[in-house]
Amino acid sequence: MKKIVTHVPLSHADIVRDAIGKAGGGKFKNYSFCSFSTKGVGRFLPEKGAHPAIGVVGELEQVEEEKIEFICDDKIVKDVIAAIKAVHPYEEIPLDIWTLEKL
Repeated sequence: MKKIVTHVPLSHADIVRDAIGKAGGGKFKNYSFCSFSTKGVGRFLPEKGAHPAIGVVGELEQVEEEKIEFICDDKIVKDVIAAIKAVHPYEEIPLDIWTLEKL
């Protein structure tokens, strides 16, 4: 199993969460579409060559974002990541993927 974490602007949080669930992410025993979210502020400076979905090249940007965390079976990680990429608005999508220990 993996734990996957991504950050998304609030405007797209439900869209991304739905895509994750439809791709099979967030499945735990007899439950599906399971995730945990926290809200925060993302900061970035788009540099020359960037094509930001939010903000302007050369100007520091702040965006209210939601961090979405969920578990995923190893066999479908690539499918779930593809589903996130298909609906996520950012040019560079933040993704953390952690291997979970079996206890």
